[in-house]
Amino acid sequence: AVVSTQSTGGRSKEVYHTKRMQRVFCTQYSADSKFILTGSDETNIRMWKSLAWGQLGPVSSRERAAFDYNKRLIDRYSEHPQVKRIKRHRNLPKMIKSISAEHMTIRSARKKKEDNRRRHSKAGSVPLVSERSKHVVREEE
Repeated sequence: AVVSTQSTGGRSKEVYHTKRMQRVFCTQYSADSKFILTGSDETNIRMWKSLAWGQLGPVSSRERAAFDYNKRLIDRYSEHPQVKRIKRHRNLPKMIKSISAEHMTIRSARKKKEDNRRRHSKAGSVPLVSERSKHVVREEE
């Protein structure tokens, strides 16, 4: 996912992905907020629609009315649990879903191994290090 904001609780609403994509280093919205520009380590700049489901080009009055009506329905029933679930749901590409499942399995195996090592060793000899601090390479002032 490219975009993550505090208003969505750290969750991205849209997933932007291609198979050739490498790590994304920078993101920038266009001046009219209709597009997102991303720069990755394969030295490519990609342009994405900010609303992945949105249509480019002119929209007919009938389509606009249907869109507005659906938006009002979502706003009206936004507190209903099923509507919340549907609103949060996003389809991921199969490759991303399988890779994330594999990473979750690897992380849980490492955690289990670390817990077993801590359980069967002398108290205090294996320190408890949080996941967040494991990934810190260097701190600069």
